[in-house]
Amino acid sequence: QVQLVESGGGLVQAGGFLRLSCAASGRTFTSYAMAWFRQAPGKEREFVAAITGGRPYSAYADSVKGRFTISRDNAKNTVYLEMPRLKPEDTAVYYCAAKYTAVLSGLPRNYDYWGQGTQVTVSS
Repeated sequence: QVQLVESGGGLVQAGGFLRLSCAASGRTFTSYAMAWFRQAPGKEREFVAAITGGRPYSAYADSVKGRFTISRDNAKNTVYLEMPRLKPEDTAVYYCAAKYTAVLSGLPRNYDYWGQGTQVTVSS
């Protein structure tokens, strides 16, 4: 079992910056691919970014590529999402997810563990 706890969400003006963190329990953190998804009101959950375990490779949704950065600190069992230049359309609940694999995926159904989510609100 893996437990995920997100933090770092909040209210920020457009153009601002937030850094989300996701702390994971367990002793085999490097065996898990980690991802961030988001869900806005009335919309489906969508992929934001993902990162592999030991030797980190990352992937991003087109909507955030070149703007957001996913990273992980395996010594701290934590994955991060740095979000500069935020836009109102980034407003959503952001979820951390994990799956026991070395293969990245942008599909929510492929992830086994989920955090409770953290709200990000970007005002215009």
